[in-house]
Amino acid sequence: MKAKELKVKDKNELMELLQAERQKILELRMKSHQSKPKNVKEAREIKKTIARILTLLKHI
Repeated sequence: MKAKELKVKDKNELMELLQAERQKILELRMKSHQSKPKNVKEAREIKKTIARILTLLKHI
């Protein structure tokens, strides 16, 4: 998700999105232990999105 898209969201929406992204990364880690991941870039993108959300929350 782009930073522009995140900037228009309020604090509650960002918190919900952060929780959802953290759940995604957890599920992705569990799947990677079971089998070889098909999309290795997905984890990187989720981590970047989490970092963007945390940065925006810090400035709110």
